[in-house]
Amino acid sequence: MTTTTTDLPVDPPAAAARLRANRRRRAGRSTAVTGALTVAVAALFVLTMMVGSFRIGAGEVIASVLHLSDNPSVDFVVRGLRLPTAAAALAVGLALGASGTIFQQLLRNPLASPDFVGITSGAGLAAVSGIVIFSAAGLVVSGFALGGAIVAATLMYLLAWRDGVSGYRFILIGIGVSAFFEGLIGYVLTRAQLFEARQAMHWLTGSVGQASTTELRLLIGGLLVLLPIAVLLQRPLRALELGDDAARTLGTRAELNRAALLGTAIVLVALAVAVAGPIAFVALVAGPIANRLLGPATGGILAAALVGAALLLSADLVAVHLLPTPLPTGVVTGAVGAPYLLWLLATSNRQGAGG
Repeated sequence: MTTTTTDLPVDPPAAAARLRANRRRRAGRSTAVTGALTVAVAALFVLTMMVGSFRIGAGEVIASVLHLSDNPSVDFVVRGLRLPTAAAALAVGLALGASGTIFQQLLRNPLASPDFVGITSGAGLAAVSGIVIFSAAGLVVSGFALGGAIVAATLMYLLAWRDGVSGYRFILIGIGVSAFFEGLIGYVLTRAQLFEARQAMHWLTGSVGQASTTELRLLIGGLLVLLPIAVLLQRPLRALELGDDAARTLGTRAELNRAALLGTAIVLVALAVAVAGPIAFVALVAGPIANRLLGPATGGILAAALVGAALLLSADLVAVHLLPTPLPTGVVTGAVGAPYLLWLLATSNRQGAGG
């Protein structure tokens, strides 16, 4: 007995309508998630300035920040003491979240975070060398860190270049460069005096409360320029996720857009590290959390940036106010991020993607 099969007729108008409806659902969910994250980050930003030994109401905090009232005692606590730390946590979190998801999408690997591909290690080596060898402090240390991150990223890009940049090759080279820099950091620390070693270790742990006004303004200025650029580059980023051949078919200039995306992400993370030190795991986890919230509308750079800000503001609240002894912010992010990394490695291996 033989059976014959016929192709079902395709209704182009119906297919186009379904496609438009799917796009509207994705856009609606993306807008809703981004809006909710914006509200959550704003609430955490205000909460950070409310709590402490001198408690202040939310209305007083908002009025002081926006210069809507004139209360010297409240203004001193809010603007002078708490606003710089809260603004640093917000800006650093935005930068790390955006840069982390760009790396992960561009290199098509959930482990492709600036924490693991040598960029933060390059910043750390330069900063520690500045502290120990040149007795640098403050803005000079941040300048060393910024330069070290950019030099490390440029070195890895050149080493990974073979008629283009492969994500797998870039990650492997980045891990090797990171290990090399970590070894050099250890060597430099062995040559340091005790007070220099303590200063260097505090910087390497990462804390949002150590930035000066100049460093913070530089980061905020960089965010105002680079974050919109990253959002504008989101469409070619999604095309590059399909592979270079598919991206070229879609009219995307693969290498030019890849270089622009990498450059944007590198400068963002370099500015963040220069302000707060190498705070671990925020860049790694922000993108996957945002993707879970976005559902089918994955890959939102702005949503990942907001998740990074929420994570860092929450970590700073825990580090300063919920622990018996105030600790640097990087201690909390490391304690939370390390189990996530182990889970990610385990699930990747079960899925056959762990190499």
